[in-house]
Amino acid sequence: RRILLLSSRRTSTVPWRPHVPASRFRQRRAFILALVGVGLLAACGGSANLPSVPSGSTVLAFGDSVTFGTGAESGEDWPTRLAALTHWSVVNAGVPGDTAEAATNRIQSLLDEHRPSLVIIELGGNDFLRRRPASAVKEDLRRIVRAAKAARAGVVLVAVPELSLLGVVTGKPADSPIYEQLGEEENVPIIDEVFSDILGQPELRADNIHPNAQGYQRMADGIYKALKATGLVASGG
Repeated sequence: RRILLLSSRRTSTVPWRPHVPASRFRQRRAFILALVGVGLLAACGGSANLPSVPSGSTVLAFGDSVTFGTGAESGEDWPTRLAALTHWSVVNAGVPGDTAEAATNRIQSLLDEHRPSLVIIELGGNDFLRRRPASAVKEDLRRIVRAAKAARAGVVLVAVPELSLLGVVTGKPADSPIYEQLGEEENVPIIDEVFSDILGQPELRADNIHPNAQGYQRMADGIYKALKATGLVASGG
């Protein structure tokens, strides 16, 4: 709406602006800032402002044969290579054949022994191979996540692909959705599409479910890049 002002000399127009009380303006500004904050949190997967883990800190790599390094020589596993990239002391707690269900029985003793600053969890693949319900696997992983949190350790989940007919036909395994769901529900970062991407490339695999030496290097690089994006790896680390 515009108001026309008349005078004996000239005619001009000025835009009409409604009066906005200062209190209402402050409320509007606070609302906009809140929306921006929500957007930033969403971009970080609900895990913004994570404290960095200093060089020399103990980090627990908790998983199955993929964490252990099956398919490659000793020292070629992703935890060893991640240690070289981050300068952390990474404990390889991978057990071939382990399931999320069985792992709930050994996490506490490892937390008590090593008192890690960070726990990187890579589990679920063997559960899927045994056709356990995804909902049950998710709850076992939740128990592990909460045990690590109770020990005052940071937690990161590495997403694992779930066997599917589409993945077999296309040669492109896809991460099980339970990892993204659990990450949102427990507010922990998820490292997605790293392991599944490796399994989708024959030259990076020792067999259908394990990376080879080159694949483990790619896995370490992908995990490192994701950790750095969350702030867990200090700049220069």
